[in-house]
Amino acid sequence: MEEITAIYQRMRENFTQRAGFEPSESCDAMVRLYALSAEVQSLLSQADWVLEQSFPQTAKGSYLDYHAQMRGIVRRSATSASGLLRFFAGGSSPTDYEIPAGTVCMNDAGIKFRTTEDAVLREGETCVDVPAQAMEPGEQGNAIAGAVIVISAVPTGIVACTNPEAFAGGSDAETDDALRERILESYHRLPNGANAAFYEQEALQFDDVASAKAVGRARGIGTVDVYIAAQAGAPTAELCAAVASALESKREIAVDLRVLAPSTRAVDLSAEIAVKPGYAYAEVCERVEEALRAQFTGLALGRDVLSAGLSALIFGVEGVANCHLLTPANDVQIAATELPVLQTIQLSEIAE
Repeated sequence: MEEITAIYQRMRENFTQRAGFEPSESCDAMVRLYALSAEVQSLLSQADWVLEQSFPQTAKGSYLDYHAQMRGIVRRSATSASGLLRFFAGGSSPTDYEIPAGTVCMNDAGIKFRTTEDAVLREGETCVDVPAQAMEPGEQGNAIAGAVIVISAVPTGIVACTNPEAFAGGSDAETDDALRERILESYHRLPNGANAAFYEQEALQFDDVASAKAVGRARGIGTVDVYIAAQAGAPTAELCAAVASALESKREIAVDLRVLAPSTRAVDLSAEIAVKPGYAYAEVCERVEEALRAQFTGLALGRDVLSAGLSALIFGVEGVANCHLLTPANDVQIAATELPVLQTIQLSEIAE
């Protein structure tokens, strides 16, 4: 953007040439020219901004949303992580203890998780698992197993809680870069109401669908299978049914359409790490595990698991000084209708 002083100097030179004399810097005309230069620069800045918002390659925020709407695309909203909360009675329960829906628990970071249904810890039992969900949508709701240990309002008879498995599926609202990629992809693969791009784009209109792959002639001529993945990984039967219902009303005539969950491919990870001075080994390992789990979401549908990418991811975690990826030793080839699922993570310290 041209500076005000450059605009002012150019206007002053033009004035001098046309008036036949060089005006004093402090005269009224020059004061007016400087004020006008500021307004001209503002207009030029506005023009540059308008030009930037006119194309999906450079538009931002709500203006990028307008470009998306022109392609029939909607920015994905943030989703909440879900999982299980396990409540303990501190031994064998002497009677039935009710755990009402909406019971709130927290992890050390203060992220709150709320039970989504009523539950009862039966007499004679020591614990009960209850479905729960992060109260705030976003990736901050994803928590590793054993991270949720604080009960906000303790139900009668309950002495402790934990999450036996990781809370997963939480995602932030789609970023400008991710939305821009989908918009540009819609130009590269133009949906025409009958091709794979059409079915994939329609499936991706659901906030809970992280990725989709359409396979034509999957079961012969006139058949289409659409594989979808949720943010947490494998989709629920309810999500598949909802997507199938939406696509059924838009499919081609005489097409046999199915919406399916992808087959899963278990991936075991093991690595050695060394931590930087001043960092606790256990805390760094926890951050590494979180970073690795974040890579194995529904977005990984049909994508190869690259050992170089995993090594770079681990090395980029704060506090990691060095790392050796042990398994997988080679890249894991993933078919278009497969979803890589992280099975186990084993981290150890690099021997000195």
